[in-house]
Amino acid sequence: VFFFQNPPAYNDAHNKSIIELDYTYSEPRESGMLQIVPAMDFLPKPSVPNQAGSSCMPPNNSMIHGGICPSSATAGEQSSSSNMLVIAKPKGPAHDVNDITKGEEHVRIPIINEGGNGILPPPFHYIPRNITFQNAYVSLSLARIGDDNCCSDCFGDCLAEPIPCACAAETGGDFAYTRDGLLKEEFLNSCLSVLPKFYCKICSRERVKIVNSESPNAKVNPCKGHPIRKFIKECWSKCGCARNCGNRVVQRGISRHLQVFLTPGEKGWGLRAAEELPWGAFICEYVGEILTNNELYERNNQMVSNGKHTYPTLLDADWVTEDVLEDDHALCLDGTFYGNVARFINHR
Repeated sequence: VFFFQNPPAYNDAHNKSIIELDYTYSEPRESGMLQIVPAMDFLPKPSVPNQAGSSCMPPNNSMIHGGICPSSATAGEQSSSSNMLVIAKPKGPAHDVNDITKGEEHVRIPIINEGGNGILPPPFHYIPRNITFQNAYVSLSLARIGDDNCCSDCFGDCLAEPIPCACAAETGGDFAYTRDGLLKEEFLNSCLSVLPKFYCKICSRERVKIVNSESPNAKVNPCKGHPIRKFIKECWSKCGCARNCGNRVVQRGISRHLQVFLTPGEKGWGLRAAEELPWGAFICEYVGEILTNNELYERNNQMVSNGKHTYPTLLDADWVTEDVLEDDHALCLDGTFYGNVARFINHR
């Protein structure tokens, strides 16, 4: 989950940064249970479309498969008997340059290419919530999540009450959000500090390399460490508060005006704000396919051999709760083929 971080005394647009957090709707997990999000789809195998090169942006500012584009276009060109260039139909879903989300979010997020060369981002399926690829074990049944840390007796807005409800226990007995839906400054500052790490006895990330190794003498390398991240527990389905409760920020989705834009200097596509963002504002959740580490390892090998990139993030925030994770519990997110605008947030 991404929040905006910019010290009030330092308002340089080129030095603003984004903070990554984990969040959950439920209490600390029971054995064999992973908390991610309450609403997910299941995607049967195979889920990987063939990722082709960039497509052309027609003059009417909308994406057309197999359409006609001015001669300044640079991708997907085919010869034509006329003076125009016919653009080959790309493999994968088309982009709407007016709204890359195609209506999946509360706000439109346009694609901006100020170079005028008609190039669009590589095709991918836009999804507003995570989907399971195949083998990942994800269970969010109501019966497996207890009531102790939920506020079933609350009504309206939990942040308006004089005493924080049970959902604030994960953040030290006080809510992480202000009444304006921003992360509190003290909580945000704690996220900026150096996070402590825990080390697995047998690291799932290292073990997957042995499973896929061709060497019979290969050994599992020691764990390189996983940061113990901050958690925000939001109110959820078992709580009695309203949908507009101040402790329901991430689950309401993107509300800020954003743009996917082609960065200068051949750095690829990025994400920028189209409005002034207050410190601690929620940007977006990282959304993609939920894979096991083994599935991601196999996918990465295939993508690298084809000269392509993946957009994964490791879901290791609560690995500290178990000594050794089963393969179908060591999970990650990949936004390469199915994802949202978070795939365009880079490290610069």
